[in-house]
Amino acid sequence: MSKRVFPGTHIVTAGAAPAATLIEADLAILGAGIAGVAAALEAAALGRKVVLIDGAQQLGGQSTGSLIGTFCGFYGNGPQPCRVVYGAASRMLDDLRKAGATQPRHGRNTLILMYREQALARWIEDAVLAADTIKPLLGSTLLGVRRQGNRIAGLDIATRFGAISVQAKGYIDASGDAALSHASGFACREPDSPIMGSLMFSIEGIDEAAALALDRWQVQARLAEVGPRYGLVRRDGFVFAISGEGAFGGQALVNMTHVETPLDAEGQARAQIAGRQQADRVLDFLKGEYSAVFGRARVRHYGLLGIRQTRWIVGRESLTVQQVRQGHRHRDAILRCSWPIELHDRVDDAHWEVFGDDHMHYLPFGAMLPAEAENLLAAGRCVDGDAAALSSVRVMGPCFAMGSAAAHAFDLAMERGRGDAGAVNQIDIAALQARLADNLERCDPS
Repeated sequence: MSKRVFPGTHIVTAGAAPAATLIEADLAILGAGIAGVAAALEAAALGRKVVLIDGAQQLGGQSTGSLIGTFCGFYGNGPQPCRVVYGAASRMLDDLRKAGATQPRHGRNTLILMYREQALARWIEDAVLAADTIKPLLGSTLLGVRRQGNRIAGLDIATRFGAISVQAKGYIDASGDAALSHASGFACREPDSPIMGSLMFSIEGIDEAAALALDRWQVQARLAEVGPRYGLVRRDGFVFAISGEGAFGGQALVNMTHVETPLDAEGQARAQIAGRQQADRVLDFLKGEYSAVFGRARVRHYGLLGIRQTRWIVGRESLTVQQVRQGHRHRDAILRCSWPIELHDRVDDAHWEVFGDDHMHYLPFGAMLPAEAENLLAAGRCVDGDAAALSSVRVMGPCFAMGSAAAHAFDLAMERGRGDAGAVNQIDIAALQARLADNLERCDPS
């Protein structure tokens, strides 16, 4: 009988810090949330080399880490709303539906899809790895930006494995907090008063049939009445009981917390803890007021703190709440949306304005383009607009469409084939809109 040979070791001596590893690409994307992933997948489909950078240890950002659990803004309004976001989103939604990982609900006069966050996480991972021109860098932090005039020349990235230098023709800020734009020295906006985030969590051990029969608005009224008794600060929110067998059955998704989301490391840590403390008190409320439904419930999983709005760019255009309400279509529109105004600017509740069946509002390309930049675009919740307007376009459907628009805009800029490759501020808007026609005009029934 042969003896097993075990691995040996060797000694590594400390020395001078190694030089940064250089990575070159057509496109560098900071932030691997839904907007950044959409941009990466669309750019890869166009044959572009992409570096996708995120500080987290998994892809998907809040869509997979914050237990959002709902795809909002992918559909129009009315009893039979049509889909308004296509491209890579079509494959994502179709694959998740076939896997039994989505569940439709009508709410806010539109179609909302519940989804299993782990199924979405795996779909994103598989899609990114299948696109062999995408290089994902996780656990990677932006340390510095190198600028040449109004152009970004490179990024300095820190990882636990050493420093990385990224050089690209174009850059997309999908960080959510305008981290790339801010570090580049381009002007940014912050709200005059905090926009509340939420720590969502899932519970199990519920009476599913009874939970599905609960009147959501009655629960909300009860929360407003007795919430202070349980130490709760928010007076609205929801419990989404999830029907079905297996992965969906016997669970509920809870969104009844409000937490300030500061832009410093210690503040973020304290906010995460405060959110979990609020979640525990919410569960006490559900058990105490609806013991027949939630008496045996327990927290299954706390999400990461969900952040709505913190800091965003100063763009060449700024979306206004009046334009949203009026359904104004900009000459450089690149997506449409009918999601309500959903402004969480108070601790105790949120302001909602739900739109009618035929309503659509639009985002201009100029709101994605930092006013001073030549080869940088924002995508996701850090595009430009007033706080109320942004609250209607920061959900996942429009964010996915923004990522697609950013990828196509840079592809057009790079097709110019001259020294100004990547000068996304000079592209033909009509050519961009032609590429994005599905997201502006197509209307498949739900």
